[in-house]
Amino acid sequence: MIKIIKSSDLDSVIGTEIGLSEWIKIDQEQINKFAEATLDNQFIHVDPEQANPIFGSTIAHGFLSLSLCAGIPFSQGMGLAIEGMKMALNYGLDKVRFLSTVPVDSEVRIRMECLDITEKNPGQFLAKTKVTMEIKGVEKPAYIAETLTMYVL
Repeated sequence: MIKIIKSSDLDSVIGTEIGLSEWIKIDQEQINKFAEATLDNQFIHVDPEQANPIFGSTIAHGFLSLSLCAGIPFSQGMGLAIEGMKMALNYGLDKVRFLSTVPVDSEVRIRMECLDITEKNPGQFLAKTKVTMEIKGVEKPAYIAETLTMYVL
């Protein structure tokens, strides 16, 4: 669920969880489409016979997994909104660490925690969010990233 906050109350969400998604499956068709779109057809992603001796199956691209940190919250209606905002813009990333591979047909979800919100200009707030992609049945996450979002009122 999207948390709608007044700009005067933004400090209250710093350090809190602002979203936990449902599990979604990453299948070979999605991996192949990402490979085609990005021109990254490395065998570990698209050729099960070659990938199997190394990883036991094909694996999702790290950037496919990372790109889901934008799509999952949008599709599942989760995250943060500031009352009266006109838009939220992807502002970039501060840090990304890929910690585990995501085998084909894995189920993943993301957990979001607000790390900081700063008013950069009047009516423009920059939020830093810790995003962790969890893999069902795997202790170590796929990645931990710090994303930046600019909210414009």
